[in-house]
Amino acid sequence: MTLATHQPLRPLGADGARWSRGFWGGIHARTRDVTIPSMWASLSDPAVSPGLQNFQRAAGLEGGIHEGPPFMDGDFYKWLEAAIATLETDPDPDLAARVEDVALLVASVQREDGYLHTPTVIAARNDEDVTALADRFDFETYNLGHLITAGVRHYEVTGSTTLLDVAVKAAGFLEHLAADSPGELARSAICPSHYMAVVDLHRATGDDRYLRLAESFVRVRDEFDGGDDNQDRLPVREQTVAAGHAVRANYLYAGLADLAIETADVELLDVLERLWRDVVDTKLYITGGCGALYDGASPDGHPWQGDISRVHQAYGRAYQLPHATAHAESCANVGMILWSERMLALTGDARYADTIERIACNALLAGISLAGTDYFYTNPLRQVRDLPFELRRAGDTGLHPVPPPPPSDERLREPYLSCFCCPPNIARTLARFHERVASVSTDGIHVHQYGGSDIRFAADDGRTLALSEESDYPWDGRIAFRVTEAGGGGMPVHLRIPGWSAGATLTINGEAARVSAPGTYTAVERTWTAGDEIVLALPMPVRILRGHRLAEELANQVAVQRGPMVYCIESQDLPSGVRLEQASLHRGARFEPREITLGGQRLVALETELAILPVGDGTRLYDVLGSDPVTTATARLIPYFAWGNRGASEMSVWLPLVW
Repeated sequence: MTLATHQPLRPLGADGARWSRGFWGGIHARTRDVTIPSMWASLSDPAVSPGLQNFQRAAGLEGGIHEGPPFMDGDFYKWLEAAIATLETDPDPDLAARVEDVALLVASVQREDGYLHTPTVIAARNDEDVTALADRFDFETYNLGHLITAGVRHYEVTGSTTLLDVAVKAAGFLEHLAADSPGELARSAICPSHYMAVVDLHRATGDDRYLRLAESFVRVRDEFDGGDDNQDRLPVREQTVAAGHAVRANYLYAGLADLAIETADVELLDVLERLWRDVVDTKLYITGGCGALYDGASPDGHPWQGDISRVHQAYGRAYQLPHATAHAESCANVGMILWSERMLALTGDARYADTIERIACNALLAGISLAGTDYFYTNPLRQVRDLPFELRRAGDTGLHPVPPPPPSDERLREPYLSCFCCPPNIARTLARFHERVASVSTDGIHVHQYGGSDIRFAADDGRTLALSEESDYPWDGRIAFRVTEAGGGGMPVHLRIPGWSAGATLTINGEAARVSAPGTYTAVERTWTAGDEIVLALPMPVRILRGHRLAEELANQVAVQRGPMVYCIESQDLPSGVRLEQASLHRGARFEPREITLGGQRLVALETELAILPVGDGTRLYDVLGSDPVTTATARLIPYFAWGNRGASEMSVWLPLVW
């Protein structure tokens, strides 16, 4: 793999790319109008969440002890980042004032040395004997990383230095650790958001000390004798497969990709490419979900069984992809987007944008309800009734008590999770999703994602180009861009031809143009004038997909995909009396797209004729196959991201295939 030909691709911010209409325009509006305000209502209400209250107690504004998990600060900062992103796209004086007030509150809690962790600060106020970095699972560096990221974004969007000053001091504390206590830094670098954060700070300030700080993070990690739980058993350049905790892995590799972007480190890029391919080729769910196992380990990570530690929400062996017990935490899925977009910037390779689309259209959107107010922590590919064991819910980390799990067929999204890391992670990803629309380089504009965007870029040489997209993507494959501005003749446009597609066509002002292969960018170079129209047509037949021969749980089963959308069957859409385990697909079955409204959102469902298998006894581990005939019934499949919005249900992405 080589670096992008001329320079890394630079994503366009809100001044150059917006979701103005269509599918993603609707998601953007929902995030702004519903998700971010409702999340603040939870975080600021002590009866629901200790998020804001912990900072008020740390500031001495009220008494009490710290409540919630130790990573609650970081989750609060993620909401802050989402709110700041909304200010960038949709200025709001009231929200801006609230964000500034929160920034002042956070600043008032920070110690002079830059350390900020409300559990420790509150304990000190209560005259308890506490020590910073005493336990790696206190997540102090994770919290500081999200704080720095929010501080940089606050400065970039508003010009205020309130939170930037906090970020600079926090980075100074990390510098002190790297220089004077490297062992403590390495040991406490759990879920390493701080790698990405200090590179953000370097970019915002132009100060190379923060780039050197990122390099020191890698150096102390490589010297630390750790394990697979936090990807520190091996030096990063010696790692060949993704193992251990999926969120921590994806955050680490995203941060390393940031470092490779800034240093043009081809060796590090090769390592990251190898690890990314390991995930995508052998461990990524068809929905884009990451981290298959509730509890796992790197089974070949050490020859002695006693030295292999339990790893929560883990990447397992290659092709180990269970359905009903899939973990696929929403934070891991976000982490894979962060990692993939940095790899896209490094290489210009469309496969990274393909993967972002797969995750965003399926696993990411499945993590939030159609109403924009409720959330999944885990994202299974199958939900069944009467599961004879309990699956842990969000927050069941052993750090604090949580309610008992519901029955397996009543696993529903919730407005507030005791482990609140996923909801604000989803919110900030959606609030900043305009940054995934397009990038620029010396080669022109590269359009990565479709779904209702406006794009504009002005080059240093005076050329400008603005495009307005009209499409019903991802429900329809006709994507039309109208040129609304073309100063100096504009510049080349590179359109992603999705890897899932076949038979794409392209016209410019009605005349056919060349299209490159699926999984690449097709370049359109000409002198543009306002009013020109570019139409990319992507045929969207229903595709029936099967799994790798080594993916045992996929044997003799198939999944349904149309465009970028993965579909599932939900029990509400089965005929009366038919159980989930009876639903199968005939080879060669026909699917008819049907527009439906679900949860107030317009979707395209797929109507088909299912093969209905005979009902088994259901009580025996093994039973004799009877001679009852296979029957048929009409049913519909819905997009995977929309499941679980109609109450308790059973659901499956993969279905048996009947020949």
